[in-house]
Amino acid sequence: MGAPPRDIWWSQRARASGYASEAELRGAFGFPDYRLNQIYRAAAKELADGIDSITVLPTVLRRRLAHALPFTTLAARHEAVSADGQTTKVLFGLAGGQEIEAVLMRHRNGRTTACISSQAGCALKCDFCATGQSGFRRNLTALEIFDQALALARRARTRGEPLTNIVFMGMGEPFLNYDAVMDAVALLNDPKGFGLGARHITISTAGVVPGIRRLCSEGIQVNLAVSLHAPDDLLRTKLMPINKRWPIASLMEAVREYVAATRRKVFYEYLMLDGCNDRPADARQLADLLGGPLHHVNLIPYNATDAAYVRSDEAVVRRFQEILRERGVPVTVRQTMGADIAAACGQLRVDRASAAGAVARSS
Repeated sequence: MGAPPRDIWWSQRARASGYASEAELRGAFGFPDYRLNQIYRAAAKELADGIDSITVLPTVLRRRLAHALPFTTLAARHEAVSADGQTTKVLFGLAGGQEIEAVLMRHRNGRTTACISSQAGCALKCDFCATGQSGFRRNLTALEIFDQALALARRARTRGEPLTNIVFMGMGEPFLNYDAVMDAVALLNDPKGFGLGARHITISTAGVVPGIRRLCSEGIQVNLAVSLHAPDDLLRTKLMPINKRWPIASLMEAVREYVAATRRKVFYEYLMLDGCNDRPADARQLADLLGGPLHHVNLIPYNATDAAYVRSDEAVVRRFQEILRERGVPVTVRQTMGADIAAACGQLRVDRASAAGAVARSS
């Protein structure tokens, strides 16, 4: 078991504020343990954006802490809002000058989802994905990951909407930053803090087999999504170079171990690329590959990037879906959100020149 969520928050918040540890910060200001609980609850559960708004603290302590303990590791630099108002993409600056993007999606069924990043950039270089085209910068800390959720939850609250779901489908590969991601999950799931149920949290992987195997033993009911995108090694390696290291047979073996250990359903993400992976034969091969219980396929209409791929025709997507259903595979077609602001699946890419031109308004 890792450290308690409150301790994770305080130790990382202290370091982000220039203190060596939580103990050093407490010593500098001389407040008792119960103040730690009050401040953590205000920040993580009540979504306070700074010490000044925590009225249970004495005025003198609030004044002393106001500048010494900032409530975010992120600087919200710009945001863009889709034409339909359902999607907001936020550009965040990090310490050290790196930048990431996160997305808030308001679904028509009442759900509100935050799509958050686990790395600045990505090293996997998937052929269709904008994030990988800009390269890898660094891993995020658990606090930088969690602070994205807090920032988007505050934005949702301004519209009277609770944040109902978190998906690790932003920039980066979560399982290549495993420990920080799981600490962030603990913060998100903490009933004394943010309090989001584990079943409302989804971690998406491009197929990092050791990460899937580690997740088997965590004892937490988060959802696992696997970006598959092809039913055979030759095509998948072209689309996703990670397949060279962990080919489909190795990936599916790890998934079967995960299902056996957790009895949790696995979600497969499948981009629909015109003339590439969307043929009836591909659908039949995909159905044969999955087999067994506890799986669900999400067919994703491709969203334009600089890559030389085109979205499959809607009729082709529907036929692909029908073939999977005929073979007993549960399948849905994902609704595309935020494509007009480059906030849809596969489009997240920090490019200061293009981002500045696409900004709908400054934060």
